[in-house]
Amino acid sequence: MLFKSSRIAVLSGLAALALAAGLNAATPQRIKSTEDMNSRAGPSINPETAPGRPIFERACAMCHLGGVPKAPSPGFLAMLAPDAIVTAMTSGVMRQQAASLTPAEKIQVAEYLTRTPYASYQRPAPPPRCKGAAARFDMTDVPADIGWGHDNRRFIPAGIAGLAKADVPKLKLKWAFAYPAATHIRSQPTIGWGTLFVGSQDGTVYAFDPDTGCTKWTTRLSAEVRTAIVTDAATKRLYFGDLLGKVHALDAMTGKELWASKMSDHADATITGTPTLGGGLLYVPVSSLEVVQAGNPAYPCCTFRGSVVAVDPETGAEKWCAYTAGQPVPQGKTVDGTQILGPSGAPVWNSPTYDAATNRVYFGSGENYSTPADDGSDAIFAVDARTGARVWHTQLTLGDAWNVGCMMGLGSCPKEGGPDYDVAASPLLIDTGTGAKMLVIGQKSGQAWGLDPDSGKVRWMTRLGHGGTQGGVHFGMSAEGNRVFVPINDMADTGDARLYDPAIRGAGLHALDAATGNVIWQAKAKDNCEGRKFCDPGISAAVTSIPGVVFGGHLDGMLRAYDADSGAILWQYDTTQPMPAIGGQTAKGGSMSGPGAAVWKGKVFVNSGYGMYSHAPGNALMVFEVAK
Repeated sequence: MLFKSSRIAVLSGLAALALAAGLNAATPQRIKSTEDMNSRAGPSINPETAPGRPIFERACAMCHLGGVPKAPSPGFLAMLAPDAIVTAMTSGVMRQQAASLTPAEKIQVAEYLTRTPYASYQRPAPPPRCKGAAARFDMTDVPADIGWGHDNRRFIPAGIAGLAKADVPKLKLKWAFAYPAATHIRSQPTIGWGTLFVGSQDGTVYAFDPDTGCTKWTTRLSAEVRTAIVTDAATKRLYFGDLLGKVHALDAMTGKELWASKMSDHADATITGTPTLGGGLLYVPVSSLEVVQAGNPAYPCCTFRGSVVAVDPETGAEKWCAYTAGQPVPQGKTVDGTQILGPSGAPVWNSPTYDAATNRVYFGSGENYSTPADDGSDAIFAVDARTGARVWHTQLTLGDAWNVGCMMGLGSCPKEGGPDYDVAASPLLIDTGTGAKMLVIGQKSGQAWGLDPDSGKVRWMTRLGHGGTQGGVHFGMSAEGNRVFVPINDMADTGDARLYDPAIRGAGLHALDAATGNVIWQAKAKDNCEGRKFCDPGISAAVTSIPGVVFGGHLDGMLRAYDADSGAILWQYDTTQPMPAIGGQTAKGGSMSGPGAAVWKGKVFVNSGYGMYSHAPGNALMVFEVAK
């Protein structure tokens, strides 16, 4: 009964409750296509009339629409930089397949896929290179084992943060950087050896001087850097995952790529959660965008299985793979006559949590993509860190199979119809101060859970919001001691025609006692959007805490610092305002989602911009410091 209670937030069959709350039951609308979720900056190409469309359909579609298992889908290709696609067809991996195309046709294909006019895609000059002392790495500033990739509690101790609670209201913008040709930034900034490391949408990794914004080196790879940059103090290496499902290792001092390894043969596999170092291995979560493919009723959904793959940090060689969903097999056909394959999905969106004391790895899964829903979806897993053998798993929501076809009302929607209650945020292993540890879980259902890390048994559950397709907990919680800070997204209208109860909307930040799940305080976010498109007040991005303070970036572009004792707002900054940026550019943020803030030696580093999935675009990296 406890698990089934997670369905109560979706009120699609209870329109009377919504009317009683003053909400028009006819208000929620379905998206008509996946294009409706995109928010673009600058001029765009109409895919229906684009000259590149017939060229793609003639020369590329056979492979990229499922004909070749490893060929990325158009949805994936749409997120690449236009020049990266042209380069791939001219001198890269697709040069033989595209040999019959003229240079103009290759550009037209890139324009069709990315919806971006090639003539408008102008890469500005790179940031200035550092000289003198700024170009050197501070070898005394050894990166600490904190944050994604090391410790998912996202707490930064005072000695590293160097920022007192009393000084937070004095924070001012020190410098900003405009990521080239970017509408979203999904790589968590990381600091080590006196250097700021961060990735970008076009695949460039930057090593910035934190004081001035000059670059010590830059390295451009083939696809968007999707995760945090993980520092390895012992080897001076950097690890991260990209959009196309590869993990990379770079030399932190030079930016030279040491190895790259693809984590799955599935064409739509990607890496969303940050790889985690621990016990001599690198644990890589594997997710996918196949969930979007079902927006095409002719697509046989689905064949992807979520997993965590352990690799050797020295070489990238796979040591073990732990799957979440069962093996997909034919399950009949949709009303459109398209083959159904299942079970599938259960992607791992979050950064795994490694526990050295038990040598276990903990991680959560998302929904199944197709019927039948199995016991691997919306679940927490504990596996042996050396072998990947499952120790236990606990399913939080039963019967959750969902894909984008459900948002559009298509026959490709599984019979279960959702509710799409992923465990998208990393599990937090918390010392409760009572002599026992608790595994605290945040779910898109709007619930927080406390699980016994030894057995997986549920110890408590606290509802903080109504949850939903874009509701509940998204990218990451934080903890200071036994207090857990839980951000809630809870969009009112998610484009899937669902109706949610506004009385339990939890958009904002909440503090819980890890031992009991009791609410310490709640800071609901005020809706200041005033009808602006792609604007919502909730917190989708991961939050970060330092002693006494929690930093949270909102979907409306507001970056706020909250008092960890009361939830009061100590400081805020509107990241959507235009800002002078390094190199004479202009930076402008948008919705804040994905990564959160990093804090180091009195500076706060944060990205703003998430131009996808019905959120506002932006291109800003910002560095704040106490005004002197």
